[in-house]
Amino acid sequence: MKNSIELTPEQRKQLSEVISTGKTAARAIQHAQVLLKIDSGKEGPGWSDEQVKEAYGASSSTIWRIRKRFLEHGLNDAMNRRPQPERPEKRKVTGEKEAQLIALLCTEPPVGYSRWTIRLIRKNVVELQIVEEVGRETIRLVLKKMNSNPG
Repeated sequence: MKNSIELTPEQRKQLSEVISTGKTAARAIQHAQVLLKIDSGKEGPGWSDEQVKEAYGASSSTIWRIRKRFLEHGLNDAMNRRPQPERPEKRKVTGEKEAQLIALLCTEPPVGYSRWTIRLIRKNVVELQIVEEVGRETIRLVLKKMNSNPG
């Protein structure tokens, strides 16, 4: 079978240690359990995906991904979570826009206000066209990052 996994005795031992110590991330323990059960080698039980799903609560897609990563990249890759790429395009306030927001905070609040509030900052950043729209959490994170207390 093209997608069958045959673990070496060393790999089986390593996976068993991961499970028995219990000092590893739950995801890694579950992946070790799945790998040990889908092992179709001489010493492996060769469970079906359905048996593994029932025993460990792993979804079909999880079992498929574990098997695929093991076959393509080996044991370590199948055990560990794939690193997530940076997503700088998701950040709305970066670099120059962040500097403009901070410069705005250094000015006096508008007439009728004694201090800058997050709601007021949000309104002004949109009015000044620093950003098209921005959430209060984004403003809060910028303030936290600059280690400032506007109030």
